Amino acid sequence: MEQRVVLITGGSSGIGKAIGTYLKAKGFKVYGTTRSKHNYPGFNDFNLLELDVCEPPTIKTAVEEVISREGQIDILINNAGIGITGPIEETPHKEILKAFETNLHGPIHVIKAVLPYMRRRGSGLIINITSIAGYMGLPYRGIYSSSKGALGLITEALRMETKSFGVHITNLAPGDFATNIAAGRYHSPIGEVSPYKEGYGNTLQMINEHVDKGGDPDMVARKVLQIIRTRKPKVHYKVGSPMQKFSLVLKRLLPDKVYERLLLNHYKL
Repeated sequence: MEQRVVLITGGSSGIGKAIGTYLKAKGFKVYGTTRSKHNYPGFNDFNLLELDVCEPPTIKTAVEEVISREGQIDILINNAGIGITGPIEETPHKEILKAFETNLHGPIHVIKAVLPYMRRRGSGLIINITSIAGYMGLPYRGIYSSSKGALGLITEALRMETKSFGVHITNLAPGDFATNIAAGRYHSPIGEVSPYKEGYGNTLQMINEHVDKGGDPDMVARKVLQIIRTRKPKVHYKVGSPMQKFSLVLKRLLPDKVYERLLLNHYKL
């Protein structure tokens, strides 16, 4: 059987690395990407290429390298992303733009680079890694939530646009997992005279605790393999704790104001 080729953006650490390592062990030919390959001189878990999702020329170069080596890209996993927290009023707009450039525009750039090759072969699978946070507007995570939510809607549209090409597109929304995302997340400073000081400070502490106590990223990797082995993938998949997934059920069932009150109580706001 022909070895299937996988390209994973943001593959040098966290969820991306867990997915790549797991798929390689299952017999896939894996290429991961990172913005700065020189930061990982001893990396040998799988092939690692340099790619910045915010810089289309680096995407073109990386995709062409995989095609040159393998002749195909069977599976694209858009995993690269960044976190951002803060009161929307006090978050510098350049940071808002950066979050959307990475979490939304970046995956679109990569999809545009890969789709022609998949269309030519008449087959392919694209998995966009979104977030359970993308299904709701969370306090002090509004920018992150909306950037991931927008990627989920882009996925819905792309599925219909590419249906006749033999290409399957889906999204996978993880909850909180124990990764290093907090270390690279942009935090709006907690100003001493800010009207949001108490609420934001308490919420930020809670967010970090959730990540520290998050699940094993291998759960996401196993879900990815399940999707790959599905002949006709669904539009949306979720992976996380039972409570995180149940929160989405409640959002569908409860009146908006009741659900909002649950969130306010949860975050003690």
